[in-house]
Amino acid sequence: MLVDRDEEDCKRLKARLEKICHTAGLISKTAAGTEQSAQVINRIVVEELEAWFLGDVTALRHAYPRLPDISQKAAFRNPDRIRGGTWETLERLLQKAGYYKGGLPKIELAKTITPHMAPACNTSESFQTFRKALLELVV
Repeated sequence: MLVDRDEEDCKRLKARLEKICHTAGLISKTAAGTEQSAQVINRIVVEELEAWFLGDVTALRHAYPRLPDISQKAAFRNPDRIRGGTWETLERLLQKAGYYKGGLPKIELAKTITPHMAPACNTSESFQTFRKALLELVV
């Protein structure tokens, strides 16, 4: 089985995080299995946060009404696999629609989009993995 270098780096990082939890006396989801309650869930977000925004086109269009509907375009069906950077892709889309001609202000962008997001409907696989982990931790 071929594993790319980034995946190996993530596995090493997760192993390190698991060791830190164990050393601190905390029970991670990985260590807990099905018999214990976890106190920590280690998740590594690899892609930029903008992939999570691109995973909720409805929220994007509420925040930026001139943005065209990209939800049916193949390139956007899995925002975690967008080539060339999700930040750059989102910036280009917004600039084409007449927003942020001088560059993408990430904090403003996040504050504008997040109130409109519907977490259960997001198409980003990494967002759904993170969401599921949070839900498991609080339930």
